[in-house]
Amino acid sequence: MRIALIAHDDMKDDLIEFATEHADHLGNADLIATGTTGQRLNDETDLEVERMESGPYGGDMMIGAEVARENCDAVFFLRDPLESQPHEPDVTALLRICDVHDIPLATNLTSAHAILDSLAD
Repeated sequence: MRIALIAHDDMKDDLIEFATEHADHLGNADLIATGTTGQRLNDETDLEVERMESGPYGGDMMIGAEVARENCDAVFFLRDPLESQPHEPDVTALLRICDVHDIPLATNLTSAHAILDSLAD
C-alpha cells in the first residue's frame, strides 16, 4: 500500500500528530510526501517517508502523477481552507486527479481517520 501525506504549513503539526498516533498502520505502508512535510515526518516520527518536491515547486503535481499512474492508494492532504496558496491550481489538479482515479482523499482529520480505518480493515 502506498499513501501520500501532504499538509499546508498551518496543518503540518496536525499531520505529524496524526502520523504519530497511527504509526503502527502507516509504518506498514510505503509513504510519500511533499518536501517540507516529508522532512518533518522523517525528523519527528519513526516513519520512513520518500520526499517529493515541496508543493509550490511541483510536489503536489508529482504526487498527482503517482495517482494517475496508479502508484498511490490514498492521499491524506490536510489543507488550510482559510489561507490562499500560491500554487492553488496544482492543489486543485491533485484533488481532481484523485476524483478521476477514484483514490480516497482526506482533506481534514476526520476524513483521514475514516480512510485510515477503512484501509486497515
